[in-house]
Amino acid sequence: MTTNPMSHPLSPSEARVLGVLIEKSKTTPDAYPLTVNSLTAGCNQKTSRDPVMSLSESEVQTTLESLRGRTLIMESFGASGRVLRYAHNFAKVYDVPASGVDLLAVLMLRGPQTASELRANCERLHRFADASTVEAYLDELAERSTGAMVLKLPRQPGAREQRWTHLMCGEPALETFSHSVMASPSANQSDLEARVEQLEQDVAELRAKLVLLVGE
Repeated sequence: MTTNPMSHPLSPSEARVLGVLIEKSKTTPDAYPLTVNSLTAGCNQKTSRDPVMSLSESEVQTTLESLRGRTLIMESFGASGRVLRYAHNFAKVYDVPASGVDLLAVLMLRGPQTASELRANCERLHRFADASTVEAYLDELAERSTGAMVLKLPRQPGAREQRWTHLMCGEPALETFSHSVMASPSANQSDLEARVEQLEQDVAELRAKLVLLVGE
């Protein structure tokens, strides 16, 4: 009998590593699969991450070993044949379509978000036609027969839309979200702020590429 992967929640570091591997497979395909160095840099980005983490290379390596035991990652050698690289096997293990994988990755990397925020934050991974399309995919992930992968959170006071969170790390304590509305990305973020965030993310990705080249 096949084991249901949802019966074994991910740890926060496992969710972060998988989220980064999924993200970088789309945003920096030339540098993918990733080395431990570049993966660590992606895990510790100061932008587009909630919460911000500070994982050491040894912690990332330990996390990779745990994920390998669950067949959630694949290993290969770079062109030099000397440096191990890592790719995710998320879609196959969890039997989720590419669009659902991208939504889950952004939720694992950025925390709870509305459908509108998810559509904007997924732009570089997958282009959704509109927020209602995102909502439809989220509903499918929430109603899976093998176990819900996302949850729609209660509407916060003054909020126009409800936010969604992932369940890859198990059921969340809903009270932890009760005072976090202001900490989430604003749907009305100014153009300047959006451009600055994009530039910071681009710089972080370039830095990851440089780390990769040095590692080779």
